[in-house]
Amino acid sequence: PGPPGRRRARQRPLPSAATRLQLDHTRFYTPRIAFRFAEETPPMDYEQITYDQHSTVAVITLNRPDRLNAWTRRMSAEMTHAIARANDDPSIGAIVMTGAGRGFCAGADVNDQFQARLSARDEGREEEWLDNDWVTVVRSAKPLIAAVNGVAVGIGMTMVLPFDVIIASERARFGMLFIKMALVPELASTYFLVQRMGFARASEMCLSGRIIDAAEAERGGLVNKTVEHDALLAEALATGELIAANPDRHLRWIKELLTRNGANADYREVMRLENDLLEQSIQSAEHREAVAAFREKRPPKFRAAT
Repeated sequence: PGPPGRRRARQRPLPSAATRLQLDHTRFYTPRIAFRFAEETPPMDYEQITYDQHSTVAVITLNRPDRLNAWTRRMSAEMTHAIARANDDPSIGAIVMTGAGRGFCAGADVNDQFQARLSARDEGREEEWLDNDWVTVVRSAKPLIAAVNGVAVGIGMTMVLPFDVIIASERARFGMLFIKMALVPELASTYFLVQRMGFARASEMCLSGRIIDAAEAERGGLVNKTVEHDALLAEALATGELIAANPDRHLRWIKELLTRNGANADYREVMRLENDLLEQSIQSAEHREAVAAFREKRPPKFRAAT
């Protein structure tokens, strides 16, 4: 008990994992903690996505075309499961995500998500909005490429901001529409959007809720490139295969360094993190294979070396 005449401070609950993630962007991922699928997670019947494999690239397709692939918690769970499945498949080196039909993802389903949440709270029930630590899933996964084939707004945009590469169809549209729903952005998007576009563009996009086209998104740095609509999947697959030719562990180590060092002002800490993983890289079988392949004038066989 506190001193007489003073009210005891109300103890606040600890922040959730997702909240802690957004507060501390330097702790997204530790490579020694890997997401597992084959040994720990039972198979899942996908209802709102499809999963395919093209050579060394997994393709996850959001599959609610009648609703422009609007996000649901079921879809989120399926996407997380599919990424874990690809992570544990040694024949997969990269992951492409795209949407079925005209849209990529038109944000959260207003009826199934927003209204359901409001109704639950009116009835005294508390429903978790984001039921997994999506940014950690993305940043700890094998390289992820978003092939944005149409509208990507709200969570349809924020969920791909942490991806490694974003390729847009000329028909793609992007919008941070949270302000239009009297909400604020999530999924650490106020960090990643500034990283991609700079403060000025990110601020205007979030505060106005304006939708931008693919050309403006490319000029602003939101997407890596824009391609003709019919060439989108082929371009994404080609990019995936180019990345997948590299060693898996080292790709994910590089992802960790980019995540943790991207806004780290302490260059000594940046170098320490780099040197720690550089030492592990030097000791790896994949590095020995790369050196041998160079000396023998042949392409390296990284998957055989793992």
